[in-house]
Amino acid sequence: MRIIAGAFRGRVLKSPAGDRTRPTSDRLRETLFNIIAPRLSDSTRFLDLCAGTGAVGIEALSRGVGFTAFVDKSRRACALIEENLDLLAIEESRTDLVCTTAESYLGRETVRPWDFIYFDPPYSHNYGPALHAVGHRAEALLSEDGVLVAEHHFKHPIPEMSGQIRRWRIVKQGESCLSFFERA
Repeated sequence: MRIIAGAFRGRVLKSPAGDRTRPTSDRLRETLFNIIAPRLSDSTRFLDLCAGTGAVGIEALSRGVGFTAFVDKSRRACALIEENLDLLAIEESRTDLVCTTAESYLGRETVRPWDFIYFDPPYSHNYGPALHAVGHRAEALLSEDGVLVAEHHFKHPIPEMSGQIRRWRIVKQGESCLSFFERA
């Protein structure tokens, strides 16, 4: 797994052993960032939920995002993310790493809303609780132009609306889909 573009372009990230973690493919990450690139800047706040290896959040940092938080419930995944951040010598002031569930993290008080929330749980996961949390706390969790992107298997569609968020775009690539949500 490698970083596709930006300051860390071409750098290889450590990957987990086994098949318990399903990293977002290079091709799907490239598609994601081709879509959101015009909205990225050094003031962008990016939240990588169910971060796994941290590849998506690190890609965001590589492309100039100012701050990224990584959230995963697995201690092993959090340790791997920390190794990848150290490998690239990313300043601690640009990141936060929290080992907890997505739903628990979304229930916390936020200092500032997120510009992007990337949600990529295991495909067998129930997306409802996290979408519900964002949808019912949209003003606190998403900036005015904020976007929630949920990666899911094409055979497991997710709702078009949840509380105060609605899907405005879906992109299918192979067996994966990216659903883009905004505040309604």
